[in-house]
Amino acid sequence: MLSRLDDASRKTNPMTIHPTAIVDSTSQIDPSARIGPYCVIGPNVIIGAETDLRHHVSIPRDVTVGERNVLHPFSVVGGDPQDRKYQGEGTTCVLGNGNDVREHVTIHRGTENGGGVTRIGDSNLLMVGCHVAHDCHIGDEIVIANQVMLAGHVIIEDHASIGGGAGVHHFTTIGCSAFVGGLARVSRDVPPYTIVEGHPSEVRALNVIGLSRRGFSADDIDAMKDAFKRIFRGSSNVSGHVEDLRTEYSHVRAVQTLCDAITASSSGTHGRALEAQRTDDKWTGTVGAGH
Repeated sequence: MLSRLDDASRKTNPMTIHPTAIVDSTSQIDPSARIGPYCVIGPNVIIGAETDLRHHVSIPRDVTVGERNVLHPFSVVGGDPQDRKYQGEGTTCVLGNGNDVREHVTIHRGTENGGGVTRIGDSNLLMVGCHVAHDCHIGDEIVIANQVMLAGHVIIEDHASIGGGAGVHHFTTIGCSAFVGGLARVSRDVPPYTIVEGHPSEVRALNVIGLSRRGFSADDIDAMKDAFKRIFRGSSNVSGHVEDLRTEYSHVRAVQTLCDAITASSSGTHGRALEAQRTDDKWTGTVGAGH
């Protein structure tokens, strides 16, 4: 049962947990964490060092929050999944280190059918009002802009960016260092290092700016430009182009990553590689770091 901290607890950490906060006795909060006014922390929650809950933050239950995160007002981390199959079974949500979770963000726990874990990596920015549904796996250093909607079982790989108001279909993968334009409707996998926009979204260009910011060499960027032109602007024999590129650019990791993604998506259902793993049994996804 939730209860306000007793007087002894307030004296022990007078500046760490605000007296109006409600914290379940089974939760573990690092002494250096800061719990602001009117926050509600449910059972079996772990909050790491120097994490800051500003005020009116809700962490309902069964959540692990790492170190140096900032959770802004009215964000909800670890809410029940919005899935009719969910029947109250024990699932969790894991938030890594150094994330900035802005106002009104909602992140839901996993489902048993989806592997049981919603996972957020490190150093991500989740802007106002975005939603991360059950069983999503989000990597590191990702920017998700205002009002983005991620359906269940979505994977977002490292260094990707998603523009405001975009909607991402369940079981979709957004590749590393990809950029999704604002208000895009994403119903197919987004290849790594590309820019997609539109309704429905389409691949528009190579994310050259993203590659440059990541420190790719000029030679590697030229190789990626060639790969992009041949896969997305060449003949319809995509599989043939992919095999040729694997051989010609065996030394360029980014080209190999792009080829792997194209092959996986084409073998999946509706252009989503993860759909091939979708069964009535448990599903687990993994976040690919890319380069």
